[in-house]
Amino acid sequence: MTRFITTLLVASPFIIFNGCTAIESSNIRNSDDKPAEGGSTADGGGGMGGVDLNATGGNNSGGGPVNCMPSDNEDWDQDGWSITEGDCNDCDANVGPNAIEVVNVDGEAVDEDCDDVIDEEDVYVTCDSGLALDTSDPLEAVKAVDLCKVSSGIDDWGVVSASWVMADGNPPPTGYEAAFHLGHGILPTFGVAVSARQGENMLVLSSGSARTPDDPGYQDVGGYAKGYQSNHPVGFPKESPSCPGTITGQPNDSTGLKVSVRTPSNAHGLTFDFNFYTYEWPQYVCSTFNDFFVALLTPFPQGQNDGNIVFDNAGNPVSVNNAFLEVCGCPGNPPSPCSAGNKTFQCSLGNLELIGTGFGFDTGFEDHAATSWLSTQAPVEPNTEIELLWAVYDSGDGVLDSTAIIDNFRWIAKPGVPVSTNPVPK
Repeated sequence: MTRFITTLLVASPFIIFNGCTAIESSNIRNSDDKPAEGGSTADGGGGMGGVDLNATGGNNSGGGPVNCMPSDNEDWDQDGWSITEGDCNDCDANVGPNAIEVVNVDGEAVDEDCDDVIDEEDVYVTCDSGLALDTSDPLEAVKAVDLCKVSSGIDDWGVVSASWVMADGNPPPTGYEAAFHLGHGILPTFGVAVSARQGENMLVLSSGSARTPDDPGYQDVGGYAKGYQSNHPVGFPKESPSCPGTITGQPNDSTGLKVSVRTPSNAHGLTFDFNFYTYEWPQYVCSTFNDFFVALLTPFPQGQNDGNIVFDNAGNPVSVNNAFLEVCGCPGNPPSPCSAGNKTFQCSLGNLELIGTGFGFDTGFEDHAATSWLSTQAPVEPNTEIELLWAVYDSGDGVLDSTAIIDNFRWIAKPGVPVSTNPVPK
């Protein structure tokens, strides 16, 4: 299908840590030390309004039984390790060889991972330098999101495996390999205003080409159809509550990364940042051409009937219809808002983050839209294997493309983590 476009001229603290080192925070914060605002929380599979980035529960020390008297071969704190096996504090389930080190800001420093080094002052250790833009190795893509450690076996946390997939989890389509692999890339910046949140690089997934106009292999995001389809992801199609009567089309041109990870023995949640761009805005808001970014977590979070952990504060999945699309512009904006698909968009973040990406007026004579950086968190169980599938796809056809950037993966070391998606403060 070909579409013609009319061109317009113009606070309980929790602990978070990345794949190598932890930090403690009273909320997710940026370099300006401002708390996140205006987010959403999942309940039973749908997003509910309000801000909820706080994980609840006990602190990162303690947690062992009262009157603890372990023997050498007994796993008293039930973290999977006895003293003989290397647990340096068998009275604390948050301490053991399969734990990750936590930075303590208001208590006694603890050697959580039993390596005889209390490394609370360590800076983040990253693994995303020197990665090739067009690498075909999915493990390199995992490094780009700052998930650094590879598991050495059942008793060692870290990445178990990674693979390129379509949105339904199936392998890339036979005969379309070259077009599929244009849909992922590793970039240090995206346009003139968006840089990696952590380390040197970030993962880019696209239903078109995961490139900017200055990169080799770039294809026009306003007209590049790859020509293949897939099934919907598990739990989809999922229509946007703000677009009643809209029916999402068949997934086209999907690109995804699936990663299996063993969780640390003191991890109770995960969090990562993402930024979603779509060329479908403004012409195809609330239409069948409803491009998506999904992040599917298995096992499903408790109370959800699917594993999707990204959505807006109205329960909309991350698509052209989501309420977080605030990087945009139109004639008269500002000060006037923009109207698209009978919805109003304030475009409160302006259009700077579109410049140099292919989604801005500098290449297409009109602005399209992006969310800017959002942060998602979800609960996990310690000492278990989880699977994350990140994917982007067109809906209804493959002509107008959408792109997601993923970066800054971290673990959360306190119980009680809700599923929530929130803007990263500016």
